Amino acid sequence: MPVYEYLCDECGDFTALRPMSEYQAPQPCPDCGAQAPRVMLTAPHFSSMSRERLVAHSTNESASHAPLNVDQYKDKQDRARHRAGCSCCSGMKSRTKKSKTATSPNGAKSFPSARPWMISH
Repeated sequence: MPVYEYLCDECGDFTALRPMSEYQAPQPCPDCGAQAPRVMLTAPHFSSMSRERLVAHSTNESASHAPLNVDQYKDKQDRARHRAGCSCCSGMKSRTKKSKTATSPNGAKSFPSARPWMISH
């Protein structure tokens, strides 16, 4: 249950542990018994939260407006697993190219498509 803040006109502010379903209901003052409305006097204590908890909050917040379906989640995980230009999943051809060198039966090499005027060694 969260802790809410209330402001009594006679006694000042106080806090009370209340269920979330009663967040708008006034609370009786512990000193004088008068009904005190809920107020927000202090900011949430984000600075005292652990880094892991802050990351969890930001992840939840970023997913709330555009949640991923299962296929989108799998795609996101696969992209994170492989580097850019990965040949296994990016559709790029394999890095091993067929040699353009033609070898005759006697062992002489020729380069039919590249610079035919050059002599091979």
